[in-house]
Amino acid sequence: RRTFLQGLSVGALGALAGCNTPTATAAARPVPALPAFGSVPDEAFWGAVRAQYPLRDHPVYLNTGGLGPAPQSVLDAVFNTMTRLQEHSETGHELFTPARKAMARFLGVQPREVCFTRNATEGNSIIAAGLALAPGDEVIFESHAHPGGSFPWANQQKVRGITVKVFDPDHTSPEANVAAIRALITPRTKVIQVSHITCTTGLVFPVRAIADLAAERGIWFHIDGAQSVGMIPVNFTRIGCDSYAFSGHKWLGGPHESGVLYIRRDRLDAVAATGIGAHSGALEYLPGELLLDDGAARHEYGTRNAGLIAGLTEAVRFQEAIGRERIAAHGQAMAGHLLEELSRIPGITVLTPRPAEMRGSMTTITHARVKAGRLFSYLWDKHGLRCRPVTEQGLQAVR
Repeated sequence: RRTFLQGLSVGALGALAGCNTPTATAAARPVPALPAFGSVPDEAFWGAVRAQYPLRDHPVYLNTGGLGPAPQSVLDAVFNTMTRLQEHSETGHELFTPARKAMARFLGVQPREVCFTRNATEGNSIIAAGLALAPGDEVIFESHAHPGGSFPWANQQKVRGITVKVFDPDHTSPEANVAAIRALITPRTKVIQVSHITCTTGLVFPVRAIADLAAERGIWFHIDGAQSVGMIPVNFTRIGCDSYAFSGHKWLGGPHESGVLYIRRDRLDAVAATGIGAHSGALEYLPGELLLDDGAARHEYGTRNAGLIAGLTEAVRFQEAIGRERIAAHGQAMAGHLLEELSRIPGITVLTPRPAEMRGSMTTITHARVKAGRLFSYLWDKHGLRCRPVTEQGLQAVR
């Protein structure tokens, strides 16, 4: 993303600026009720879903992997909660408990295993900084990791002298990726991390199989789920990972600067609290003994924006109203149709895996004659499509 603006044309830059033009603040936008699925034709149902969003029709927004639009009900939950709390100047910290229960149910875990963060990057950073790693200990992750997933480990390489080992994602089969990880494991390997779904090509890793591999070797398994929760149904208990971080403001459609970190309950004490303050625990008198919260909430501290947590809870409710399996199937069907049609265009190469079990709702392409910035600008200027340049690992692609 660092090179994003370098490839933009003047027209695209102007369009970006135009999108930021201030407009008069309006009251909450009324939206039609969401019909029950099956009560109307499918096209009408998905049209009603689209009507829940204040997102404009131009440009056509195709960058949920970067920043997901939020439905009006989420925005209302954020605004109304913040306004109500301001009427008495209260923090609303008591709202975290019911929100934690709702999120835990959504993820198939216990409330004490859930911590609210600002984004996936913060969750990844808590794990990287909190695990007891020594110089020479090895961490394995894929070469297509987002900066929010790779930078925390690169920093620990500088700070603590750990060893980072990467493998290239294999688009041929899930088993090939498990084999690539297995080949890198040594007695010094302490952590394996993968993106549940890569931000580059949309490859879906076989996380259950990787969890089994890590458990067999006594290796911590962490998942960067920035691109998965909200795109596909997830159940962290069934996956079997030790920890999992995701952003609420992508596929889940939550408010900006919202996220979740899951730490398995029997692994909570293995992650030191590197950021701490009020609400992380209790310390009755000074000096005295600090007693940390008995759950992942020990990694939450200080005054927080309870409106964002209310919005994230509403995002969960909205997804469940549509149907999580239905969302995943609809997204994969549209992306699959796009993949097939783009494959027919001379000069286009589709980087997204072909097997259905290895892809979700993203499609990434390259063009033989142009780099990512120019292709992005062409799609914006000529067709009004808001995509995302993919320049990681020299891919020169558009997602």
